This record gives sequence, structure tokens and C-alpha cells, in this order.
Amino acid sequence: MKKTILITMLSIFALGLTALPSSAAEFDQTHKVFDDVLHHYVKDARVDYANLKANRQELNRYLGQVAAVTKSDFKQWNENEQIAFLINAYNSYTLRLILDHYPVKSIKDIGHIWSGPWDQPVVRLFGNTITLNSLEKEIRDYHDPRIHFALVCASIGCPPLRSKAYVASRLNEQLDEQARQFMANRSKNRVDVANRTIYLSPIFKWYAGDFQNKAGSVLDFINPYWPKDERAELEKLGQEKFEVRYTDYDWSLNAQAK
Repeated sequence: MKKTILITMLSIFALGLTALPSSAAEFDQTHKVFDDVLHHYVKDARVDYANLKANRQELNRYLGQVAAVTKSDFKQWNENEQIAFLINAYNSYTLRLILDHYPVKSIKDIGHIWSGPWDQPVVRLFGNTITLNSLEKEIRDYHDPRIHFALVCASIGCPPLRSKAYVASRLNEQLDEQARQFMANRSKNRVDVANRTIYLSPIFKWYAGDFQNKAGSVLDFINPYWPKDERAELEKLGQEKFEVRYTDYDWSLNAQAK
């Protein structure tokens, strides 16, 4: 028994997860450790993966804090605390997945045809080891489609990765900011008035049901988040008169230029 306990302790140290809170109830809701990681290694939505890989102790420390949270303690948090926690968990585990395989040109280079990157058992959560797909499903169960503007799959086609962590006290504001920033990126979403066409990111096709269930249609959901000029044109001409097409999704790694 003593030998087993010793081996377990050594395994935790090897993973860089030594700084676990003494109780999951003491989890830092400011997510300061992850916030510092993002501040130092993310700029303009691009990640300095090379330097982060060489200095990953703080990311591992944050993941240790995440893994220490129990389901019972998690259920005692308010909804915004839960959502912020799960979004940060998704984004931080995605970062570690990339680091574990870096250098790669795309997250889609990880895994194989039968088990892609989102099917890898890399997420330690509530005493279990799950996949990013499973974690995403758990977040979607909160029925707030704005989470699709916050979950970042390490690709240029994704919504931007913030250089700050999500926190419960500012969650609604942060998610609205993400939505507006995403809709303002004309490489992903734009209104072509001359050709009566609305070009949208494939995210709105992949998760159409989430947006429809919340607002009746994808276009009705995103309407408040368009830049002012685009929203004015749609309101003047009527969005129902526009055809919807989807832009190409860029799966290139969201890495900083070397």
C-alpha cells in the first residue's frame, strides 16, 4: 500500500501538478494562473507555442488546479462560475494537447483517421479522463450558444483566443465581446450587399441547432453582434432577402509568426 501511494505521488510530481489546492472548494475563481499564461504567451489571438512549450510549468499548474475540483464542489458554484471554469478548461487542455505534439502545422495532424484530436483522452476532470469532445458537449448543455465564440480549437479559423481568462464576474460581457469580435472578422463573416449574400463561418452550420434553439434562427441570433454598418444594411433590406453561404475554415495552427 505504501509503495502504491509513493508511486502515485511521484506521478503527480512528474506531471507538474504539485500546486493543487488543499480543497477544490478553494479553487481560485479569478483563474489567475491561467490568466498569467494567456497574458504572457497569447498576443492578437496567436500563441507563442515554442516558448510556452519550454515554460509550461504554470500551464501544468493550472491544469492541476482544474483536475483537483470535485463534481460535488463544482455543483455548489453558480452557473457563471461553472461555465467560465469549463471554457477555461477546454482552452487550456487544447493548449496542452498542442504542446504535447508541437511542432505541428494543424491540430488536425494529431491523432489518426479513427480518432482525431478531439477524441484523445487528455482532459482530467471530476476524477475522470475524458476527451475534448466530451467536455464541449458538457459546456453546450448550458444552452448558451455564445460559448462557440469562446472555445478555441487552436486554429486560425476559430474565434480568437483571448489573452485573458474567462471569469464569472465578467462572463456575459466577455462572451458578448467575443461574439462581436468574431462577427467583425470579415475573413470569417461578412455581408455582401451587392450580391445579397451573407457569408458565415462554418461554425454556424456545424452548430446551427444551438443557435436556432436559442433565437429561432442563426441569423436572428447573430444579428445583434454584427458591426453597426452590416446590421443597418440587413435591417434596411431585410435579412430574409439574403442568401447564406459559408466561408472556408482555416485549420492552420494559431501560432505566432516566427
